[in-house]
Amino acid sequence: MDDMRPTPQMRLARRLNGRGGKTAWAALKLLGVEIPRSVQIAGGLRLAHGAVGLVVHQYTIIGQDVVLYQGVTLGRGDQYRRLDQVDHDPSTGGRIVVEDRVIVGANAVVLFKVGQFLTLGHDCVIGANSVVLDSVPPGEIWAGSPAKKVGTNPNFTAGQTT
Repeated sequence: MDDMRPTPQMRLARRLNGRGGKTAWAALKLLGVEIPRSVQIAGGLRLAHGAVGLVVHQYTIIGQDVVLYQGVTLGRGDQYRRLDQVDHDPSTGGRIVVEDRVIVGANAVVLFKVGQFLTLGHDCVIGANSVVLDSVPPGEIWAGSPAKKVGTNPNFTAGQTT
């Protein structure tokens, strides 16, 4: 992954929370990437193949050196709830936390419910077309629908921290 050349989407995502953030957000939308400016991004975010079709929930936190492929959704899984039933406070209403060095494969879907704090642990890998409904421990490889552990990331060392 170190040889991945920056795509226009990657360059724009780096500017979301800085100078020109509104323009970057609008340009990303035109390129098929929906990352709200409220998303906290640590740095080194890589959007493989431009990550066209990427949708990220507004309260998501993304760690260092995360790779997101095209068609990934990081969002709420209980859209059936009326807005007056939803806690809009990110500290209590739930969110997704993507820790450092996580890879999320093409068309994977990671869904949390209101009040749930779902974490993708550092160095974990989510397989393409997977549906993740629970937190994933560090260093594990999950795949399937619903996703479950199918292996361990060979680059992960037990006891390693983010």
